[in-house]
Amino acid sequence: MSKIVIAIDGYSSCGKSTTAKAVAARMGYGYIDTGAMYRAVSLFFTQEHVALSNPREVVSALENIHITFNFNQRTGRNETCLNGLNVEEEIRKMYISNIVSEVSAIPEVRRAMVAQQKKMGRRRGVVMDGRDIGTKVFPDAEVKVFMTADTYIRARRRQRELLEKGELVNLEDIIKNIEKRDLIDTTRAESPLVQAPDATLLDTSHMTIEEQVDWVIQQADQRIAELHREGHFSQE
Repeated sequence: MSKIVIAIDGYSSCGKSTTAKAVAARMGYGYIDTGAMYRAVSLFFTQEHVALSNPREVVSALENIHITFNFNQRTGRNETCLNGLNVEEEIRKMYISNIVSEVSAIPEVRRAMVAQQKKMGRRRGVVMDGRDIGTKVFPDAEVKVFMTADTYIRARRRQRELLEKGELVNLEDIIKNIEKRDLIDTTRAESPLVQAPDATLLDTSHMTIEEQVDWVIQQADQRIAELHREGHFSQE
């Protein structure tokens, strides 16, 4: 079977990760959660009291960060490990959400993570979601999707996710966090969040996850068929 790279970029709480995981599972592809990688870095920086304004401290800390993903048979999901420790639950907490955009805006951090992500996906057959996958990590991805959604709807989704994990957060605080992250993500100097010229816009405001998954897979199937017709893939 001919395999491609599917890049899903967009704003936080649009359903990127959930959709990407499901697409990867249905297509038999690997899944790489780049957002989790930046969250893991944020956790490490917090634990080690790394000064974000000190490039030397940042570079030194990055040399001691090793991020991997393990598939949990019991839960049926990929879980993030930081230096061998499962940090999946911790990196999803609100205090990490409050700093992750600031951490991911640091040029040294982005360069280190982009290099890792390129290595992870160079064999193709992967679904990767984040902020700069289609513009920086895999500008040659065969399928590029850019997700957006209404801010209030994104905040409600995020609040439900946190409640499911036992964390009660005021909706207004979540909206402020989302707006802050959007501003940092779209205005940072290194790999800002922008829609790639050849990416297809997907507004998920009123879509279920299943509808989002079906839509992305339809895009992938159409692109694979086009590549076969154009002779980019050998006949199998």
